[in-house]
Amino acid sequence: MENVTNKVVLSGYAGADAEVKNLSGTQKLAKVRLAVNDYYRNASGEEIKNTQWFNLTFWNAKADIAEQQIKKGTYLSIEGRLLNNFYEAKDGSKRYTTEIVVTEVSFKEAEVVN
Repeated sequence: MENVTNKVVLSGYAGADAEVKNLSGTQKLAKVRLAVNDYYRNASGEEIKNTQWFNLTFWNAKADIAEQQIKKGTYLSIEGRLLNNFYEAKDGSKRYTTEIVVTEVSFKEAEVVN
């Protein structure tokens, strides 16, 4: 059988301070929205900035780090795995979500984009 890997690597800016919840026992959860900018030129040669938003989830010790260090505008790089979920909305329709469960996080100076 093939070895299949679920791995995501992203760098971007936190859209807000980390939202932290203390769950039952010693469980801690932090959530952060990450903005990742992509640049391209359209047919007229004009540079266009396209921002993609990603939902990050940090657990336990990583949640402690997120709580202490991630504020709105913080530039960070993460590694993690994709997790797809669904739930039933009040109107009965199914809603799908994708989040990244963070396994590694590092903070660095923002890169200059030309």
